[in-house]
Amino acid sequence: MYIIKTIFGIKILKNLKNEKYMPLKIIQHMQELLKKSEKFCDKDENIFVLGVLEAVENIDIDLVKLLLSDAKAKEQFFTKVEDIYVLNQNRLIEFFTMNEFSKNSYTSYTNKIGLIKKDNFIKKFDDVVLAWPHKDCILEGGQSKDDDKKNEVFYNEILSRDEIDRLFEPKALTNFKKFSAPTKVAAPSGSEALASLLAVEQSTPTEITANDNLIIKGNNLIALHTLKKKYAGKVKLIYIDPPYYFNDKRDSDTFLYNSNFKLSTWLTFMKNRLEVAREFLSEDGVIFVHIGEDSQAYTEILMNEIFPNNRLGIVSRVQKKGSDLGEFFSPTLDYILCYSKNKNNLQGFKIPIDESKFTKIEIEGKRKGEKYEDSKSLYQSSLDDIRPAQKYFIDCPDGTKVIPPCFVLDEVQREGEKRWRWSKEKYLKDKHLLVFKKTKNSPLLDENGNQAKWNVYTKRYLNDAIKKGNIPSNLFDNFINSSATSTLSGMNINFSFSKPKELIEHIINIVQVKENDTIMDFFGGSGTTAHAVLDINKEQNKNLKFILIEQMDYIEDITCERVKKVIEKNQEGSFIYAELKQIETFKDAEIGKLNKNMHYLPFVEIEDAEYGISEEEITINKKFYGIENE
Repeated sequence: MYIIKTIFGIKILKNLKNEKYMPLKIIQHMQELLKKSEKFCDKDENIFVLGVLEAVENIDIDLVKLLLSDAKAKEQFFTKVEDIYVLNQNRLIEFFTMNEFSKNSYTSYTNKIGLIKKDNFIKKFDDVVLAWPHKDCILEGGQSKDDDKKNEVFYNEILSRDEIDRLFEPKALTNFKKFSAPTKVAAPSGSEALASLLAVEQSTPTEITANDNLIIKGNNLIALHTLKKKYAGKVKLIYIDPPYYFNDKRDSDTFLYNSNFKLSTWLTFMKNRLEVAREFLSEDGVIFVHIGEDSQAYTEILMNEIFPNNRLGIVSRVQKKGSDLGEFFSPTLDYILCYSKNKNNLQGFKIPIDESKFTKIEIEGKRKGEKYEDSKSLYQSSLDDIRPAQKYFIDCPDGTKVIPPCFVLDEVQREGEKRWRWSKEKYLKDKHLLVFKKTKNSPLLDENGNQAKWNVYTKRYLNDAIKKGNIPSNLFDNFINSSATSTLSGMNINFSFSKPKELIEHIINIVQVKENDTIMDFFGGSGTTAHAVLDINKEQNKNLKFILIEQMDYIEDITCERVKKVIEKNQEGSFIYAELKQIETFKDAEIGKLNKNMHYLPFVEIEDAEYGISEEEITINKKFYGIENE
């Protein structure tokens, strides 16, 4: 006997007593359903696939009635709007054009990568998307060891709906540990006692709150779906540095994962994770995807599809000063693609103001006592385009006048003549902001056409500069990888190809995160994102939070160890470590066949006595999922 249990909006087929869980095979199920109608099969019960497709296209009443009569078909191919079921023609057509009905291909996309509209690879249409084999599949991506370059597992989104639902249903968490800054007490004498005092404290948490930092071990796709209920719509910034795709096979990668994916496999891997990542972003949330040159163009088209009309830009980052690789160019750049959940809710990016430049103090007027700087000249030699009312005389302190270089000493700008940055109207309004400096090298002319004794500059007040901010460049040239190597070396952590902590700090700063915002990184690697968040909290007195996911087995020795060392250094901060609960042998053998490499326990089965989950773990899981009273 079976019951359907709904949790977090997901229907879970759950067995009662000793009955086995048997995933319904949607193809066989639909074949049996169609055989009930003579209209869609012959006397030997062979399905008229073309006839079915024609019926779908024409919204045939007999077909619609047949589908609505079956709960499974209704769930798969209809969308409920209030009390009305609306047929999803596209999904139905996609299902019946699967090559399981026409010779056993596991994907409805042809074995070619390119831009398509409907079924044709074309260039002339505007509304095009990237297509590739297995685009309509879920790629598990289950590697957990550096040398485990496993064959990747695909599940088709329609044909394997039961398996995917099982894969994505929330999982139980286990092995909870909390690491916190040492308790602040008076320092005892003696270096050994002091070292002991400074050590990070470990405890067992009784719950995970909204204020906790998290590091989760487990398959990142499954972990994202596990965390989605609690954190969907609550993440301000996602930064990821995923495994790169290389045109040529490489022995190394920026990430100790499957660096030699085929392109179609890599695109499926990325699509699955980016789609669910979007659900985590707040309405003003942004995502930065760090990627290599070989996959940059493909990734941009993919992200245009997942984040339509929300592209913010692409940053070129200098990763090293020189290289002996390359045939035609020496590769020194990689790329960071930036997209938003909804850019209409975003303010522009800004970079912090360098306050050290504001060394002067206003001595009079309404702004007396304010800091300012006056390094920018009102005249710029590059300004030779003709603008109305931007060529005029300015009165100097000694009674002389100055004007930009010109052929005729009047206020009519001609081709080839220079101009001021300000219009005359703005000059008359804001001339109290001008600063006159005597110089022997002035580029200006006086009223007689001779070289002037003055140059003219404009004041910029610190408070105004902070309010306005500076827009960041799309070239990051101060964050090379060698600085990350030095950081990790100083922490006695051995990890290759980490990104610089300062790069993540810069991204966090330009996004202008607010107090209590959350930053996520689901390719956690060596823990650079967590390091950056903790240091910003320390330096800027913020309370930012991080969520890291890492599936590789080095997570405790490298990722967590680095974060613990940062907490120890800063003498503040904490995080909770937890793992997706793995079960070696499921009570129901058929469930275990879903994925031989990743046996994660669904949360809905956490109280099954055969799995021996402790009451403490059951309680913290229930609190995490917000159902502690059930």
